[in-house]
Amino acid sequence: MNSSTPLNPEKQRLQDHYEGKTNWLKWGPYVSDRQWGTVREDYSANGDAWNHTTHDTARSKAYRWGEEAIGGFSDDKQFLCAGLALWNGKDNILKERLFGLTNEEGNHGEDVKEIYYFLDGSPTHSYMKMLYKYPLQAFPYQQLIDENRKRDRTQPEFELIDTGLFDKDDYADVFIEYAKNDEDDLLISYTVWNRGNAAATIDVIPQLWYRNTWCIGDGSAKPELLNQGGYILLRSADIGDYYCFVEGNPKLLFTENESNSERLYNFPNATPYVKDGIHEAIVKGNANAVNPSQSGTKVGMWYHLTIPAGESHQIRIRLSKNKSAAPFTDFKQVMDLRIAETDSFYTGCHPSSASDEEKKMQRQAWAGMLWNKQFYSYDVNRWLKGDPGQPKPPEQRKKGRNSKWKHFVANDILSMPDKWEYPWFAAWDLGFHCISFAALDPDFAKKQLTIMVSSTYMHPSGQLAAYEWDFNDVNPPVHAMATWHVYQTDKAKKGKGDMNFLIEVFNKLLLNFTWWVNQKDSEGNNIFEGGFLGLDNIGVFNRSQPVPGGGFLEQADGTSWMAMYALNMMQISMELALHHKVFESLAVKFSEHFLFIAGSISNMGEDSHGLWDEEDGFYYDMLRKIDGTADRVRFRSLVGLIPLFAQVVFEEDKWEKLDFLKNQMDWFMVHRPDLVNLVSHWTDTKGSDEHLLSLLRGHRMKLLLKRMLDPNEFLSDYGIRSVSKAYDNTPYRYQLDGFDYTVKYTPAESDSNMFGGNSNWRGPIWMPMNYLIIESLKNFQQYYTDDFRVEYPTGSGEYHSLAEIAVLLSNRLKSIFLKDENGERPASGGHPKFNHDPYFKDYILFHEYFNGNTGEGLGANHQTGWTGLVALL
Repeated sequence: MNSSTPLNPEKQRLQDHYEGKTNWLKWGPYVSDRQWGTVREDYSANGDAWNHTTHDTARSKAYRWGEEAIGGFSDDKQFLCAGLALWNGKDNILKERLFGLTNEEGNHGEDVKEIYYFLDGSPTHSYMKMLYKYPLQAFPYQQLIDENRKRDRTQPEFELIDTGLFDKDDYADVFIEYAKNDEDDLLISYTVWNRGNAAATIDVIPQLWYRNTWCIGDGSAKPELLNQGGYILLRSADIGDYYCFVEGNPKLLFTENESNSERLYNFPNATPYVKDGIHEAIVKGNANAVNPSQSGTKVGMWYHLTIPAGESHQIRIRLSKNKSAAPFTDFKQVMDLRIAETDSFYTGCHPSSASDEEKKMQRQAWAGMLWNKQFYSYDVNRWLKGDPGQPKPPEQRKKGRNSKWKHFVANDILSMPDKWEYPWFAAWDLGFHCISFAALDPDFAKKQLTIMVSSTYMHPSGQLAAYEWDFNDVNPPVHAMATWHVYQTDKAKKGKGDMNFLIEVFNKLLLNFTWWVNQKDSEGNNIFEGGFLGLDNIGVFNRSQPVPGGGFLEQADGTSWMAMYALNMMQISMELALHHKVFESLAVKFSEHFLFIAGSISNMGEDSHGLWDEEDGFYYDMLRKIDGTADRVRFRSLVGLIPLFAQVVFEEDKWEKLDFLKNQMDWFMVHRPDLVNLVSHWTDTKGSDEHLLSLLRGHRMKLLLKRMLDPNEFLSDYGIRSVSKAYDNTPYRYQLDGFDYTVKYTPAESDSNMFGGNSNWRGPIWMPMNYLIIESLKNFQQYYTDDFRVEYPTGSGEYHSLAEIAVLLSNRLKSIFLKDENGERPASGGHPKFNHDPYFKDYILFHEYFNGNTGEGLGANHQTGWTGLVALL
């Protein structure tokens, strides 16, 4: 773009923010959808996080590490929060938080039992919009618990829509919108639509509250909210003073964000006004539960509304550092302007060839990414020891969960997989999130990747923290791949690569790569174990546990991920070497490490076969038994397709500039032809003078693709399955140590409780793996060109280039979310309400994974973390 060309206002805000001129990202949707049931809030002796804080106790418990809300907003250190409470006059509790089942209550693990959609948003959160659907009849809390408990793992989950509450449209659509006039002037709009056939009474209670930071022994001054007549004054030493202006004449209810110890622990309260005081005042009619002096650290603005059938009521609030005599004069103007600017921003993001339906899908996918940002606070050492002046945690915790991560300290805005089901970062999920974010806000993506390798996150050993349930667990090493993707996207957008970012992350990843080599290659033969590696129940055995009967599993995926990791690091070091020659020797190091891995995966010694099976044309895990024998586990799953990801294409121009690398690899070619002959011939150039370094040569790739593109195996109408469909009627069986292990193709929810049973890698379609497959095919195309053609689908007699197959696979994945000829989205599972009702049919949920036969969405239903990758297709 010409420097004189004015930027889109949203792009200008982003640029100003990252140049330090403004702080437009100070306020955002950083409040979790669920704080109860998290590891951070668990102070039990046995690590029972789901039962230490529950949905029932949440209204009374002041949280230590973060807050939760419906459609919440906060500052970037979460001192001050905004959220919404509702009451239909029939429930025995306020609707202040989203309801869902714990891992033990759900027949497929934890699951939110609400209906809500993330509809829109801009990268600076200058405009955000979501929709919450609230039943006007009593919310079926107990029915959802009881019915799901009755069901076993062979049955589908019982969802809120299945209760029939929405059949007669007796519900309210609550649209939640935020717009910023400037970085400290926040406009909040709640528009409540009565979708029923009769007038309805509903209580709408917008809330503001301070996170409780004054009871943790830091000496923090207690903030306060004060009714000043025409406005609410918010006073805080942490973020300064704000003014809250409220339209209309709601009743203001003040209390304290402090625990109701009397209810929770049968212990006297420190203050008569506690966290659930607003609930007590509205639902129980207890006027003494709120502070008559009209002050506190939490306030509810109580609107008691009667809305005619088919009509709406808008509530407007303004939170600002500026005191105004007419705060609502320009409210609509600002809101409309931010909506128009967001429209303009996305017009520049959508491909010109995209249909209107594709644009809606892409925009809602990105909206979900933006809404799933969260303030994440967790100081492990302090969490283990407890806060000054607070009850001391049980001694068992000192050797329990995450006790080896005492250095870990987080107080950051992070991208979450799903702020209800997974309100904590997951290392490999976040790598994919960053790839999606890079298209919108590459600087945010870069910051996320940098945080993960910072000294307060990465273990001194070089290990990356996996996720809070067990930082020690091992995720696939995708960080370097994500770093390269984000760097390339950022470079394309700005015309210049961010060398400082690339060097910083690369240097830290050197430690992580070394950790992998030292910890996960137990035999020192460049074949890696790794454990479950994010693929939960995909294996014949539980891969996070020792192999039954002893021995160990040499994993095709662990080894292939490391081959990919080596090539990603080589790719980065080559780029860096063009600017700093010192990195060229590291490019040599990683190229040679890749070749050693390639040799091992193909042939692990003269007396042993590798992980490749020529007869089957597939990669398999190798089980090393304690008696010294080895056996291939001939089970076809995504594990055997991951070698596709280990490839790098580089230009002749770059190759010629790196003499030392070129000479060293020439030397290696002469002295280790046994290894060189196993991989692609990197000295050849094809396409536009491209070189290819890959685990797969053309022959093996064709054999692997023959399996992958077979509708009777991996190819579904909606993408690539995680396990071959061949095991549908003929399950795979493996005998070991007197036990018979059986794995069946299971296209929908998991039928086992492995890893809690809340996800399934034994048949469904997973977006991140499909994305990597598509990207790999595109990369191979650069080298092989249209001359390399493969039968697609297998058995059809039709042949296509790899680029054409990448497009065709992308179309299958997109079709999950797009309306078919009957006006139905496969992701909606054929439900008439979701597909045809005018108030449902245009809203899309981006699930965690998808039925391998039908495309129906499964698992976490707001996992627009890695499923948001569909926006890039």
